[in-house]
Amino acid sequence: MFRATTSRAQKGPPVHQPDVPALTAADPDVAALVQGEAQRQFEKIRLIASENYVSRAVLEATGTVLTNKYSEGYAGKRYYEGQQFVDPIETLAVDRAKALFGVDHANVQPYSGSPANLAIYLALAEPGDTVMGMALPAGGHLTHGWSVSATGKWFNAVRYGVRRDTGRVDLDEVREVALRERPKLIFCGGTAIPRTIDFAGFAEIAREVDAVLVADIAHIAGLVAGGAHPSPVGHARIISTTTHKTLRGPRGAMLMSDAEFAKPLDKAVFPGLQGGPHNHTTAAIAVALGEAARPEFRDYAHAIVANAKALAEALVERGFDLVSGGTDNHLILVDLTAKGVAGKPAAKALDAAGIELNYNTVPFDPRKPFDPSGIRLGTAAITTRGLGVDQMPQVAEWMDRAVRAGAEDDAAAVAAVAAEVRELLAGYSMPGWA
Repeated sequence: MFRATTSRAQKGPPVHQPDVPALTAADPDVAALVQGEAQRQFEKIRLIASENYVSRAVLEATGTVLTNKYSEGYAGKRYYEGQQFVDPIETLAVDRAKALFGVDHANVQPYSGSPANLAIYLALAEPGDTVMGMALPAGGHLTHGWSVSATGKWFNAVRYGVRRDTGRVDLDEVREVALRERPKLIFCGGTAIPRTIDFAGFAEIAREVDAVLVADIAHIAGLVAGGAHPSPVGHARIISTTTHKTLRGPRGAMLMSDAEFAKPLDKAVFPGLQGGPHNHTTAAIAVALGEAARPEFRDYAHAIVANAKALAEALVERGFDLVSGGTDNHLILVDLTAKGVAGKPAAKALDAAGIELNYNTVPFDPRKPFDPSGIRLGTAAITTRGLGVDQMPQVAEWMDRAVRAGAEDDAAAVAAVAAEVRELLAGYSMPGWA
């Protein structure tokens, strides 16, 4: 687990780590942008729920000569020679995923979460089949059958949402829709769900209508691995996840499943949707899974949730309206209607104030998706930096000041918050910047 440290005097200016001298010499324009991004990440409170900081080891793995190698196929069954080291790396990543999550099968080749979900459709459904997922405005994901996604265009997508009075999933409604529509696949999970997902409840409904339950745990995989959220294993027959977010790995994805779905899922990933896997990413996934298996990662996962709960409570005390009233995980969804400001201008004011998050629709939002009523934030990255529950009231106070300053077009007040944020973060180390 990364821990907060006191900044030490540097012999020279801070730089990206690992250092990039060859890049600096060959392409100073790109190198300068990389350095700028590293400094930006160091100086801001990063609250985007889908982002995190990876370890120095994960960073190094993604920058290795493994990026030079093509490896179409799977370990022991490749279409290119020269796999003597790639095969053990992929096998190690697969074995670590299976052990960490307790699953029969794992595929670590999907390039990202959306292609991983598309592979599930390709493996188990035909165009026109009925599939079911959470509606995007309620917190679901595009690939769970939303209309602008291929999954909503090629399949008969039916959707469930949340209750207007509680902001939570109503399993009675889910069951009603499932019994009426008889979907082949049911997705649970999403991108803006602040509450615990009832995998057992979804599984009971899936069994009743003879559907395959898919748990998309992209946001909560690290919490599941660390025991801070119930596991879908034993309930969902297929699990998809990204490998970054709370799992704190590189930008990639995994599919995990019962043994009976191993072959169709593998065939759907390759050759169904992809060519060669990104071997440097596979190695970094292996490293991240190894880190997540350590005892200290459990402490980290629980600290993420503790920070989210503390931040949620502090925001409520300052008059922010939280969807569902709070959070059970890393994620907080805020409806800013009562504050008299929309999500987009609030997010931009917060960014200028050194607090990075995203504007987001909220359930039953009367505003358009590109100019919604809410903001979404998460606590994984700030927990990685070492911030704890004692700092969450201060973060909430800064957010409150920045939102008000933005609404009043008070640039000086916004800049003052940004300066205070930089001062605080100077005392917390960041992997990738030294």
